[in-house]
Amino acid sequence: MTHQSKRNGEKLILSEEGNDSKPKPSIEAKRVSLVYGDGTKAVNDVSLTVPRGEFFGFLGPNGAGKTTFIKILTTLLKPTRGEARVNGFSVGEDPQAIRESIGYMAQETNVDKDLTAEENVRFACEAYGVPRGVREERIRNLLELVGLYEVADKRVKEFSGGMKKRLDAATALVHEPPLIFLDEPTTGLDPKSRKKLWKYFEKINDRGRTIFLTTQYLEEADYLCDRVGVIQGGKIVELGSPEELKKKVGSHVLEINLKGDKKSGKNAAEIVRKSGILDDRATVETTEEGLNIGSDRTRELGTDILVKLRDEGFQITGFNLHDPTLDDVFLAITGERIDEGGREEPSLNFER
Repeated sequence: MTHQSKRNGEKLILSEEGNDSKPKPSIEAKRVSLVYGDGTKAVNDVSLTVPRGEFFGFLGPNGAGKTTFIKILTTLLKPTRGEARVNGFSVGEDPQAIRESIGYMAQETNVDKDLTAEENVRFACEAYGVPRGVREERIRNLLELVGLYEVADKRVKEFSGGMKKRLDAATALVHEPPLIFLDEPTTGLDPKSRKKLWKYFEKINDRGRTIFLTTQYLEEADYLCDRVGVIQGGKIVELGSPEELKKKVGSHVLEINLKGDKKSGKNAAEIVRKSGILDDRATVETTEEGLNIGSDRTRELGTDILVKLRDEGFQITGFNLHDPTLDDVFLAITGERIDEGGREEPSLNFER
């Protein structure tokens, strides 16, 4: 294998030695759909290419189609229509070859609580047919990678949730797959454990592995991913880097909290849209608390907007001005929010 540097020389792309042609993408999906017997379109005409070495994120709420799509790519489900290739193999014709060439970390941890951390990784080595001559070194390297070497002899039932997740990641890597699927890997973890796991995913990606991540955590996708696909109702509704997506909202977002129910937010949004204060490129979205306004001139025009709403009789209970997040992007694109749980507060927070 040869290593070609990517992105400031920190990330590597693995390519086959002696192959001068452009390496095949890790994932190629063309018009993939999966329709259940009751007519529900879990995945709806999805086309997607993920190049080697990319950290790609699928962002969406429960029921959006994230897990269904990842199960199609890992050959656990057969698509109703369309075709997909993973590491150059067809999901319909070469499922075994795909399974041998990927790592898969499901939502639920797949480790034996009665075994030690080392025994779990050793069992995975045996299951994947890792040659005996390299097993000891690989077990050590993987446990060091995920920060569990010092507790290698402890039984997993003594581990915290975050430690179990990290061990699960190690077992998915024993056969050194070029592509790793992570299906909502940090769901249920506290923020500290989540961020610690992110560091290990970064290390894996920086060593040349392609990573396909599904997540509900906007901060997670923003921190880890080179590109993000926003999925809703089984369809990709937006695709781009986190920065590209955030630019669609504007340079700043003004969150305005209003007294009253959601109808107050809708009325206020309509007044702002018709006021002439903002141009046509600005986004004005209703929220449970009031409304969000995104624009390249939000910081400059924020006071005018607040005064306009006050003069129209709305009672403003609070407002925040912050850089756009993927949460703002998702709201602007879909009209919905994703419940992140434990989201950090914006930088400018004025409560009245």
